[in-house]
Amino acid sequence: MRKKGNEGGAMNKKTAMERFRGFLFFMAIFVLIIIYWLAAFYTSEWIYTYLGKRPHEVIVQLINSMGGMLLWGITMKFLGDYFRSKQMVFFQAMVDAIRRMSRGDFNVSVENSTHMEPFVELVDSINDMAVQLGQLEKMRQEFISNVSHEIQSPLTSISGFSRALKNEGITEDERRHYLDIIEAESKRLSKLSDNLLKLTSLESEHHPFEPKSFRLDKQLRNHILACEPQWVEKEIEMDIDLAAVSITADEDLLSQVWTNLIHNAIKFTPAGGTIGVHLTAADKEAMIHISDNGVGISEEDQAHIFERFYKADKSRNRASGGNGLGLSIVKKILDMHQGSIEVTSKQGNGTTFTIRLPI
Repeated sequence: MRKKGNEGGAMNKKTAMERFRGFLFFMAIFVLIIIYWLAAFYTSEWIYTYLGKRPHEVIVQLINSMGGMLLWGITMKFLGDYFRSKQMVFFQAMVDAIRRMSRGDFNVSVENSTHMEPFVELVDSINDMAVQLGQLEKMRQEFISNVSHEIQSPLTSISGFSRALKNEGITEDERRHYLDIIEAESKRLSKLSDNLLKLTSLESEHHPFEPKSFRLDKQLRNHILACEPQWVEKEIEMDIDLAAVSITADEDLLSQVWTNLIHNAIKFTPAGGTIGVHLTAADKEAMIHISDNGVGISEEDQAHIFERFYKADKSRNRASGGNGLGLSIVKKILDMHQGSIEVTSKQGNGTTFTIRLPI
């Protein structure tokens, strides 16, 4: 209520200022008319005195009025030409800025050289549009660069080891090793393609979103059991505490969230480590904690881990086949559910992801 009152007060103040400016404008016109009429009156009086003749008073008043109107018209003509020229320069600057943006040059800035109130919002909108389009163009170029890099790396490996296989002098063990690398890099390319298509679909306005009621604790338990071969192989201890919670959400999309987060936890937890998956509910909100006692994430990296293609540890992600898109997909899905995700971590002390979802 206080905010609305402040906004209303600011609007009333702006309206009062506009009325005051309008009053000053009309007063200035009124004063100019009087000045021009007096100028015409004294000029005509001087002429009458110089000629020694004075016409009838009706003619005198008519001449004074016509003279004042003539002076007023001449003044308005010069002022109109002056402001029109400034406006033409201003409009031309706007047209040039729009043309440059249409050609992909977003490093433009229009100045309101007329200093007229109606054009302030227009200039601000054009400048803001240039900034936003510039940021989008930068993101697009970074995206293309990242995709090209991610594709080029496995292709280079596949090409190089394929040539190595042509060498008849290699041993059988070396041949199998090269084939394993080619297979791994091929899977990495396939995973990158799938994640790109998935992220593109999620960011479009046409991705299906089908919420329904289901037991979140059962879904989490099923995902943990599905990953059992991975955490059993590394002898990881699973600390599970799942309260019975039902939510309304898109079950398939959330399934992708748990798959990415639990697989990441297993991937970066050392052998014999511990992974925790806890689910609680309070204040119409489900809270999920997925933690591990792995190497952790630095504070610098924590600010960027949900960005596309960002990798906290480039060599580790490359060795494990990551492409830096998994957490971006998680963040996008949770945004679609009006949820949130946070990370708390300290290098050497593990990582905890906290997910909040409206019930």
